[in-house]
Amino acid sequence: MKKADLIEMIHGMLGGTKVQAQQVVEGIFDAIASEMTKGGTVDIAGFGKFEGKMRPARMARNPRTGQTVSVPATRVPKFRAGKGLKDQVGKK
Repeated sequence: MKKADLIEMIHGMLGGTKVQAQQVVEGIFDAIASEMTKGGTVDIAGFGKFEGKMRPARMARNPRTGQTVSVPATRVPKFRAGKGLKDQVGKK
């Protein structure tokens, strides 16, 4: 499923215009990304938890030259599936 498919599904559920459905989908994604950027979490009961976690600075090796390089600390997105989602996906 792509973003356009999700917009189409929301449009079918709520009615209105496709532009309104697109604004809903993009608003949800923007809200989740904004909270993760600040280092917060978005916990959706039964679905999962979106987090923005810091990955510490580290030393790495360039595989081509073998030279050691410093990799700066950075924030990375994490998602942990909730029990409801795991149960639903695990059904056959």
